[in-house]
Amino acid sequence: MSIPTTGPAELRFTDGETLADLATYVRRATRLDADGAIRLQAVGAVLAAWVCVLPGSGLMRSGLTLGLRTMRLVEGHSPVDATVALAALGDRFARRAATGDATAQLPVPPQEVTAPWAGFTAPRGEWEPAGTVLVTDLVQAARAGIEEVAVGAPEGSGSAAVGALRSRVWGRTVGQSQVPAAAGLAVHTLGFAGPDRPGGAEGAVATVHRSGPWLRVSTAAGHVLVRP
Repeated sequence: MSIPTTGPAELRFTDGETLADLATYVRRATRLDADGAIRLQAVGAVLAAWVCVLPGSGLMRSGLTLGLRTMRLVEGHSPVDATVALAALGDRFARRAATGDATAQLPVPPQEVTAPWAGFTAPRGEWEPAGTVLVTDLVQAARAGIEEVAVGAPEGSGSAAVGALRSRVWGRTVGQSQVPAAAGLAVHTLGFAGPDRPGGAEGAVATVHRSGPWLRVSTAAGHVLVRP
């Protein structure tokens, strides 16, 4: 169900390159879920853009996996907190490309959508260091998991069986770490391994932090938050 916003909002970026970065992020998230949503939170001069990689299950959304990119906005930016359809934001970018719009402003789609995952907000502070994990290990776990799910859940498989398989595959830990493979899926599909190499630069590591039930895996390109 769509919910009208209280008024038009606009994101004002520091430059066109940052806006193009958001467009790439939206395109990657749409490949994961064409009917998905993105939560846009502008606080001060920073935009936090949240997307759902895995929705989790149960009342506490066990296995919920979120991707987060932060981007710079102009100083004195008005607060924004809107959850909108990825497709609607994609339409905005398509329109910009068609008209040759080179500005660094982006109107937020006027219709908000309901996304159950958006109500599970990870804490902003009190994160404790919990080690590191190789980016290449995360990407390898993602590729292996994608193949396993594709082979183990062919067309016609029941939803319960598919759900159980995905939970098992993405709940496994990566290497010797305590990081679930779900984080690798997010790093791989959202481009968090780095722009230069799809598998991440050799030797690159992602930092791991914990806060309550949440686990955060961070690379130079973005963050993944998992609720095991």
